[in-house]
Amino acid sequence: MKQTAARPAGKRHATNRPARAYLALIDLFPLRPLRSDRDYDAAVAVLDNLAVRPQGFLDSGTQDYFDTLTMLVEAYDQEHHALGEEASDPLSMLKYMMEESGMTQADLGRLLGNRALASLILNGHRHLSKSHIRKLADHFKVSAALFF
Repeated sequence: MKQTAARPAGKRHATNRPARAYLALIDLFPLRPLRSDRDYDAAVAVLDNLAVRPQGFLDSGTQDYFDTLTMLVEAYDQEHHALGEEASDPLSMLKYMMEESGMTQADLGRLLGNRALASLILNGHRHLSKSHIRKLADHFKVSAALFF
C-alpha cells in the first residue's frame, strides 16, 4: 500500500481565485491609477462606503481591495493635492484651509461661535483650543491632527 504524506495541520490548498466580494468591488471600481479628479471622487466614494462598515466586517478580499484603493487615493492626493510648506503650523494650516475653501474670517467666527475670537486666532493672539480643533476638523472633513 502506498503511503501519502499528510498535510501540516491548519494548511489548506492555496487558491489563486480572488474572493467573490473582491471581484464585485473590481466590477464596481477597477483598481487602476487615478488619472482625474473624477476618478479620484469615484474612488473616495467607494472608500467612504467601505469605511462606514463596522470594524472587523470586511472579509479578507474586501480588506485587500480597501487597502489598495486607499494607496491609490493617497498617491493621487500627494501628487495633486499636496499641502505646501506654508501649512506647517496650526495657524498656517487654518489659513490655508480657509483660503482653499473660500472661508472668510466672519465665516470662521460663525463656525467657532465668536467673531472676535476668529480675529484673535487669525492674528496669532489666541491658539486653537481642542474644541475649536474638533469643529474645524469636522467642518473641513480632515484629521484633527492637522491643527496640532
